[in-house]
Amino acid sequence: MPEIAHALSDVGITDAFPIQEMTLPIALIGTDMIGQARTGTGKTLAFVIPIIQRIVAPHDPDYDQLAAPGKPQALVIAPTRELALQVTADLVTAGKRRGTRTMTIYGGVPYELQLDTLKTGVDIVVGTPGRLLDLANRRALDLSHVKVLVLDEADEMLDLGFLPDVERLLAKTPELRQTMLFSATMPSQIVGLARAHMRHPVNIRAESSSDQQTVPATAQFIYRAHDLDKPEVVARILQAENRGRTIVFTRTKRQAQRVADDLEDRGFPSSPLHGDMAQVARERAMKRFRDGTIEILVATDVAARGIDVEAVTHVINYNCPEDEKTYLHRTGRTGRAGASGIAVTFVDWPDLARWKMINKALDLPFPEPAETYSTSENLRHDLGIPASATGRIRPPSPVSDGASSRPKERPVRGRDRQRTRTRGGRPVTAAVGDAASDAAGTPPDASASSDAPRRRRRRRRTAGGESSERGSTRDNTG
Repeated sequence: MPEIAHALSDVGITDAFPIQEMTLPIALIGTDMIGQARTGTGKTLAFVIPIIQRIVAPHDPDYDQLAAPGKPQALVIAPTRELALQVTADLVTAGKRRGTRTMTIYGGVPYELQLDTLKTGVDIVVGTPGRLLDLANRRALDLSHVKVLVLDEADEMLDLGFLPDVERLLAKTPELRQTMLFSATMPSQIVGLARAHMRHPVNIRAESSSDQQTVPATAQFIYRAHDLDKPEVVARILQAENRGRTIVFTRTKRQAQRVADDLEDRGFPSSPLHGDMAQVARERAMKRFRDGTIEILVATDVAARGIDVEAVTHVINYNCPEDEKTYLHRTGRTGRAGASGIAVTFVDWPDLARWKMINKALDLPFPEPAETYSTSENLRHDLGIPASATGRIRPPSPVSDGASSRPKERPVRGRDRQRTRTRGGRPVTAAVGDAASDAAGTPPDASASSDAPRRRRRRRRTAGGESSERGSTRDNTG
């Protein structure tokens, strides 16, 4: 369709990638299809273009002849919010000249805007399973007129436990629809889903089964690193030659926040991206990363999929990934669409067994990662780090009052308060001197000293439970 070709040409997309060349002739005629390709090979446009071409846009002459104008004609289900937003961006780009209306639905944001947009009318809906099912059960989202349904990153939806919700959503769509399923891997559960909900799908694989699953243009470096030295190593990698946008992946949300804060203190503008952040903050972080305001994103695996950002030159796995799929999804953020990239993975000593399993599963040549520190020569040589690079590019942030950040010791204060006790029913007040006087054994007031023997109280408990008190005289001579 000329409108789609011109819209893509406006943003510099003129040539198709292998997965697109193989899928488009099949998808455009409405056949069910299973597309399998490595991450970063351009499979999003492989279903975006057929969607834009198959639906009836509001400006088309026969739009009013639809059974339900304004109801969604296409549905794309994605596992994460970030991926849903990325797919929406591609749909908006490709459908700009056709005037298609696309909306994104995901959790973590108020319902009102999504409900109002659905009432206004949309042509394409992209969303995550939970919120899609919620709105469908509320009857706010009508899926009974969907002509094209896409399951993107189906294996990730399986890993996140979304498969039951996906099954329920599929049940709400017409049986005579076109279904396209895209996945980097094909576990048995995904194969079963395809058999149950697709009609004679055509299987397309964009590379031979003997090819490595990682993108060939990505150079991989595996280092056995000490946890306490990792911040220094990362700081030096960030000063490597030709280093552009960089994603640092961490295992936990707390660690992502801590690493991002540490990099900021070292002089590297960065932003965290993890599940504890509000959706507005996550979108703001992604926007700043895309427009180049910041070049370093510290993310958990929630962002391993859906970050389709151009010119990501480096990916750093701060922790050893859990399995080979996580490794592929993380490293797949660089070396995308034919560009080159660098993936660095840190393996702690307790993670050696896990790494060896990943290395074997992916047939990688790194069974024994080299022990590497921030001062190691092989690190500088591998990644092109200048010999003058250090662990920071600006001095530490000073404390607000200019004092040292070490905790202050408690000052020794004089004890000049009055103590009041009751003895025999009569109040007795004694002056207590300063600590120095007490330590020297000198009474605080010379006039208060006398040769009278000191009285010592003794408490005894009687058989009746009452206490009695008597004074005794102690001879100073012994």
